[in-house]
Amino acid sequence: AYSFVRMFVQLCLYFYCTCLWRCLKFVVRKLTGRCELQRICYSTKPGAARTMKIEASLKGSKSKRLQTSVSVHPDAIEKTIDDIMELKRINPDINPQLGVSLQACLLQIVGYRNLIADVEKLRREPYDSENPQHEEMLLKLWKCLKPSSPLKARISKQWCEIGFQGDDPKTDFRGMGLLGLYNLVYFAEWDTEIAQQVLSDSLQPKYSTWISNFFFLSLSQFSKAEWEKKKFDKAIGYSFAIVGINITDLAYNLLVSGALKTHFYNVAPEAPTLTHFQQTFCYLMHEFHKFWIEEDPLDIMEFNRVREKFHKRILKQLQNPEMALCPHFAASESLINM
Repeated sequence: AYSFVRMFVQLCLYFYCTCLWRCLKFVVRKLTGRCELQRICYSTKPGAARTMKIEASLKGSKSKRLQTSVSVHPDAIEKTIDDIMELKRINPDINPQLGVSLQACLLQIVGYRNLIADVEKLRREPYDSENPQHEEMLLKLWKCLKPSSPLKARISKQWCEIGFQGDDPKTDFRGMGLLGLYNLVYFAEWDTEIAQQVLSDSLQPKYSTWISNFFFLSLSQFSKAEWEKKKFDKAIGYSFAIVGINITDLAYNLLVSGALKTHFYNVAPEAPTLTHFQQTFCYLMHEFHKFWIEEDPLDIMEFNRVREKFHKRILKQLQNPEMALCPHFAASESLINM
């Protein structure tokens, strides 16, 4: 009985999507004198809400030309707009704003696809210690995070001071390739003050906060052994670089799954770029650090639990079509006029 009901529901949905929905759109067009693309552009403000509706409309079209318009080369977008206007029998002289709006949406849609390709290329490129550019970026990371502490040698235990696992960081980039290094360097170079603060905090045990809370208690209440145990029973330290690579993996998955469309379509007036992705990484690093402190984990063994909870929190935020994860990177006023 359950299988029958399920099949019946699926048939109803299929009928609705293929027949009834198209009939409904046809009726609405006759009544309003506007096609679906026109209605979206004229009734929805610029940003994720508009672009995602345009994207869904084009992908769901019965016309192959409209379906493929979301995957054209950026240089072919203007020609694609002309094709859409012709196919929909829309006079561009009477509807000049429609072409501008469609172009902005297609730039974002095509740009997002290209951004995935750029990010994937970096992720697949392994760190090569024989490549001078790779080595230069790695040394830049150290200089940005530890400007007053010169690196004594390329292979050194000093790397553990910024959160790598061993004396040669190249082994830690295996999962995310150059993408992990690119993100860490961007964070350290462009959000230097915050990056250095997060690094400093990650090295500090929680007992300093505990001490401040009990500052006025008499130490005579505890034996020396009890005091030492109490001080160190909840360490919050984590490996900065390793966590950065892990948050890169989180940002990558948000991008590939399409979850970041909401954010990028709201902050990038045209095509989102690698810089937008790196800015988002900076935001996620900062927010994860605050979230880690709020969660008050017992130790680093709780990292996966905290990360998963943080991931779900970000996903929930991105379900809001008005969401921009990092508003200080918001698009210019020109977006409002499109």
